[in-house]
Amino acid sequence: MVFRRGDKVEVSSKKDGYVGSYYEATVVAELADTKYIVQYKNLVKDDFSGALLEVVSAEELFPVPYTIPQKGFRPGDIVDAFDKDGWWVGLICGKTGDKYVVYFDLYPEQKYVYPMSRLRIHQDSGHIIAIASVVY
Repeated sequence: MVFRRGDKVEVSSKKDGYVGSYYEATVVAELADTKYIVQYKNLVKDDFSGALLEVVSAEELFPVPYTIPQKGFRPGDIVDAFDKDGWWVGLICGKTGDKYVVYFDLYPEQKYVYPMSRLRIHQDSGHIIAIASVVY
C-alpha cells in the first residue's frame, strides 16, 4: 500500500514489549525504499519538546481502521484497547459491570478492564490470539 504526505495512519510496533500495538500518526514525508517519516499523535520526543517523528517502513503502516459502531462485545471477540498512548490487540474474556475484561498475549498472567469507550473491534486478521490458555 502506498501512503502520501498528510495521510492518517497507524504504526504497528515491532519492538520488544510493544508487538501487537498500534500508534496513531500522520505521514510527514515519503522516502525512498518504501520508507516514510511519520509524526505520532500521542507519542512525544524524549525531551517532551514536541511530537515524536520516526522513519518507518511501509509494512509497519496501516490505514486508520473504519469506525464500526458496537453495542457491546462477547467473550472471544478480538479487540483493540486504547492504553499507554496506543491501541493494543487483545481478547474479550468477560465483563464486570459495564466494563470489559481483556486478555493480552504479552501479559498472560493479568487481565485488564476497560470501558467500552476505550475498545474497538480489531480489523487486522493477521493477529492470532492464543485463546487456548485464556480462562473465561
